[in-house]
Amino acid sequence: MRRMGKYTAHVAVLASAVGISLAAWGATALVGGEEGAAAAGAGGAGAPKVPAQQADGKDRPAKPVTRVPVGIAHAAEAGGRAVNITIDDGPDPRWTPQMLDILKENGVKAVFCMIGPQAKQHPDLVKRVVAEGHRLCDHTMTHDTAMDRKPVAYQKQQILDARKMIEEAAGGVEVQYYRAPGGAFTPDSRKIAAAAGMRPLGWNVDTKDFERPGAAAIVATVKGELSNGPTILFHDGGGDRSQTVTALRQVLPWLKQQGHTFSFPVRTAPDTP
Repeated sequence: MRRMGKYTAHVAVLASAVGISLAAWGATALVGGEEGAAAAGAGGAGAPKVPAQQADGKDRPAKPVTRVPVGIAHAAEAGGRAVNITIDDGPDPRWTPQMLDILKENGVKAVFCMIGPQAKQHPDLVKRVVAEGHRLCDHTMTHDTAMDRKPVAYQKQQILDARKMIEEAAGGVEVQYYRAPGGAFTPDSRKIAAAAGMRPLGWNVDTKDFERPGAAAIVATVKGELSNGPTILFHDGGGDRSQTVTALRQVLPWLKQQGHTFSFPVRTAPDTP
């Protein structure tokens, strides 16, 4: 009887263990696909990491996002007498190539703040901007200067959809800055941009070239307002930019003659003069 009692007890223990295993399996099955896999991955070492998939179905590692401050950048990375050349509203098939030529002739790098659909329409120009050592900036989808009065969801769509278009046109090169149309920043838009790795970017010198005041007036504005800070605003899109082309050809050599060097706006550092 004792031998039979031990055997019965052993069977009971085995049945109990099987029951627990089946219960655990059932719970995982009820949790389902992604949650079940996450639960299993959390409890098991060596669980395979699934790479992100693109629209073409090809695996691509997730891109790390650089932490950037939410404060609006104005200062130059190089400090000192360095200035930042920033160019908005393109790319434009007529004016952007001319500005790229002038920048190249003077050995100057700039930040190009692009409209999403414009970048999508002219990927060759976006790739040239990158190939020649310039940086990319998100200038939204539609250049809505009233977006600071729009819902947060709208701001997010304007910023992130444009970023996606620009990066795709650039062949995957990251967009490093975000500039609000007309300076219409909000605390939310700055947070959205910074969370996506884009530093909010301001300006110190508005050349008013968008209004086409004449090349001489654009040059005079740069000379008269440069004491405000190092970041200068030009435009290569949004209309006839022939005056800007002429002014840029004069401004860059003048800046060099005054002892200025050229830099990019601060991105990950605090915005200190």
